[in-house]
Amino acid sequence: MNATSKPMRHTLLVTAMIAALALSASVARARDGSVQEASAANDTTKSAAPKQADKAGATTLGVVTVTAQKRDQDARKVPSSISVVGSEELENRHVASLVDLAGSLPGVQIDSGGSPGQTSIAIRGISSLGGGAVVGTYLDDSPLGSSANFARSSTYQLDLLPYDLERIEVLRGPQGTLYGAGAMGGLVKYVMRQPDLDMLTGEVGGGISSISGSSGTGWDGRAAINLPLAQDKLGIIASVSQNQTPGYVDNAATGQDDINEVTQKSGRFALLWKPSDDVNVKLSALHQSINARDVGVILLDPTTQQPTYGDQKTGVALSQPFRKQVDFYSATLNWDLHWADFTSATSYSTTAMETIQDDSATFGSLYPLFGNFPAGLSAFDLDLDLKKVTEEFRLASKPDDRIEWLVGAFYTRETSANLQVERALANDGTPIAGLDPLFAGSIPSTYKEGALFGQLTYKFTDRFDITGGLRYARNEQHFMQRIIGGGGLLVPLGDSPGHSAENVLTWMLSPTYHLDDNNLLYVRMATGYRPGGPNFALPDVPPTVKSDTLINYEAGWKSLLFDKRASIDFDVYAINWRGIQVSTATPNGSATYLANGGTATSRGAELSAAFMPVHNLRLGLNAAYTDAHLTEEAPGLGGDNGADLPDIPHFNWSVSTDYYFRLGDAWNGHVGGGYRWTGNRPSKVSSSPYSYTQNRYGVLDLNADVVRGIWKLQFYVKNLTNAHPHTNIGYLQNGLTGAVTELQSAMLQPRTVGLELDVQF
Repeated sequence: MNATSKPMRHTLLVTAMIAALALSASVARARDGSVQEASAANDTTKSAAPKQADKAGATTLGVVTVTAQKRDQDARKVPSSISVVGSEELENRHVASLVDLAGSLPGVQIDSGGSPGQTSIAIRGISSLGGGAVVGTYLDDSPLGSSANFARSSTYQLDLLPYDLERIEVLRGPQGTLYGAGAMGGLVKYVMRQPDLDMLTGEVGGGISSISGSSGTGWDGRAAINLPLAQDKLGIIASVSQNQTPGYVDNAATGQDDINEVTQKSGRFALLWKPSDDVNVKLSALHQSINARDVGVILLDPTTQQPTYGDQKTGVALSQPFRKQVDFYSATLNWDLHWADFTSATSYSTTAMETIQDDSATFGSLYPLFGNFPAGLSAFDLDLDLKKVTEEFRLASKPDDRIEWLVGAFYTRETSANLQVERALANDGTPIAGLDPLFAGSIPSTYKEGALFGQLTYKFTDRFDITGGLRYARNEQHFMQRIIGGGGLLVPLGDSPGHSAENVLTWMLSPTYHLDDNNLLYVRMATGYRPGGPNFALPDVPPTVKSDTLINYEAGWKSLLFDKRASIDFDVYAINWRGIQVSTATPNGSATYLANGGTATSRGAELSAAFMPVHNLRLGLNAAYTDAHLTEEAPGLGGDNGADLPDIPHFNWSVSTDYYFRLGDAWNGHVGGGYRWTGNRPSKVSSSPYSYTQNRYGVLDLNADVVRGIWKLQFYVKNLTNAHPHTNIGYLQNGLTGAVTELQSAMLQPRTVGLELDVQF
C-alpha cells in the first residue's frame, strides 16, 4: 500500500501485500518583450504583420509584465528567480505539452509518463518522493490540481494545450507565502489571453505534421475570436483547438502499429464586463481533454537497459490507454478603491482521469497461490475524480515611494475519488471466474484549507528596500479506505476511516538593492510546505503523516546591459528539506505507507542571458547546476546519506537564436532554433538497488516563418537529430520472486516535421 509512484510503476492499496513514482526563458523574455514594447500586453490577437515588422526593427530587449507577486510588475524588478515562456515561443516551437519545454528552463525538470497530461515537474532539485505535488500550478488567479496525497497530483500535473495562453510563468523556489500548499519547489502559472474591449479580432489556423517511424499524419486546427459587445464596457474572447498526434510506437506482442495516438481538445470562453472605470468582472470557462489510445511505453532489459523489442517498440500484452479531462470555471472581480486595489478570485474545477496499466509481469504469476488457477494476465484500472472549489480575497496597496503592502484570505475545499481495481485475466484477456477481480478498493477523501497571508515592502531609500511576508494556514482532511471487492482473498472487505489536521506557518524575507534602474541585487529567504494527511488504515502504520517543509536561501543579480541590448539573470541558492514524506515499509514488510523521514539539501546556480548584437538578431543562453542529495539515511527509499535525489540532473542548459528580417514587398521573415541538453540522472535515489541511470541527451529544434498581411506560414522541426533517450524509467517485479522482470520508459517524441498556416484579422 503506497501513495507514491512513477507513471510507469503504480502502487495499489494492496500492492505490497500481494508482492509479500524552452527555449530559454531569457529568450522568451526577450522575444515577448519586443512584442510588448511595441503593443499592449493583451494585444495578442491583433494582426501578425505589424508585430513581425516591429520584431525585425527592434533594437532593445523589452519589458515583460508578470504577476508573480500578485500584482503587475516588470519581471526584472521582481526579487525572485522567474522564467517567462510567451505565446510567441509556444507558437514558434509548436509546443503541444509541457514536456516540449524539458531541458530549456534552468533548474526545471519536466518528465512525461508517455502522453500529455501524465506530467511530473521538479524545480531546484525538489522532486516528489510522495504522492502530493511539490510544484504548484495556477490558472490565472486560481490553483488547479489537488493539494492532498490521494489524487496523485505529483504525476498528473496540469498540462494545458497552450493555444490560448498569453504566457507561462515559472517561479523557482518555495512560494508558500503567496501561493500556499504544494508550492514548496516552485510554481507554474498559466496566464490566459484576456478579452479586448476595443477591437474585433480573430484567427483561424491549422497544420500537418509527420513523425519519424509513424505511418500516420498529424494535424491540428484552431480558431479564436475577440468580440467587443459594448465599446469599452463588455467583450468576449472564445477559442477552440484540436491537436492530433499520430502514434509512433509499435507493439511486437500484439502486432499493432502506431499504438500511442493522442488526441487533445480544448475550448475556452471568457467574458469581461467593465461597468465603470473602477470595476471589472471576468467570467471564464475552460475545457481540455486528452485521449491517448496507449501510452506506448518502451520495455528495456533490466541488465543492459536496451530496448527489448527494438527502438520505438514495446511488448506489453494489454493495451494501456489514458484519458484525462479538465473543466475549469472562474469569476474574478477587480475593484479600484483609489487607495487600494481589491480582488476576488473564485473558481470551481473538475479533473477526471482514467488509465489502465499492464501488471501481468507482477501479478500474473501469483494466481496459482489462490487455488487451481493458471498464471495469466493482470490489468490495473485507476480512476481519479477531483472536484475543487477555491476563493481568494486580496487587497493591495497602490504603488508608493515608501510602503507597499498586500493582504489576503484563501479557502479551498476539494473532494477526491480514487478507485483502484486489479483485474485477473486469462492469457486471452478474458476474466478468470472466481479470481477476478483480485482486488477492488477506493479512497474517497476531502481536503479543506483556510489561510491568511500578507506581504509588506518597506523602501528605506530609492535604492534599498526589504520585502517580508507571512502565511498562516490550517488544513483538515478526511478519507475512507474502502475495500469493495476481491472476495476477501487479500484483505478484509469493509471501510476504515482516517482524519488529520494541521496548522502551518510560512514566511519570506527579501532585501533588495537597486544599483541603478537596470541592475538589482537581492537576497531571498523563503519557506514552503507540502500538506501531510491521513495514512492507510493498516496494522503498525501511524494514523497520519505530517507536512514536510523546506527553507530556501537565495542571492541573485538581474541586469540590463549595453543600452538594454543584453540581459543577465543569475542566482545561487541553498535549500534545506526536512521531514520528507517518503514511502516506508511496516516491520514485517507486509505494507508500505507514507512517513516523515530523512532530510535533504539542494544547492545550485542558475543563469538566464539574452543578447541582441544587432537589431534583428537575438541570442539566448540558459544554464543550471543542481546538487540535490539526502543528508540522512532514508531506509524506506533505500537511500544512503549523500545519495542523489531521483530524476534530477546535475546540469541542464540550452542555447537559442532568432533572426527577424524583411523580405520586401510587405513580406517579413523569421528563422530560429535551439538546442536543449539534460544531464544524467537516477530514476530513484542513487543508492537504491532499484535505481537506473537515465542517460544525458540533447534535442535540436528549428523553426521558420514568413508573414504577409494577415497570412502567416510556419515551418518547424522538433528533435531534428531524432534523439531516443530513455526517460522516466520505472520497473516491474515478479510477484513470486521479487526479481525485476522488465523496465519501462517513456519515449521522447521522435523527429517531427510540421507546417502551419494562420490567418489573422
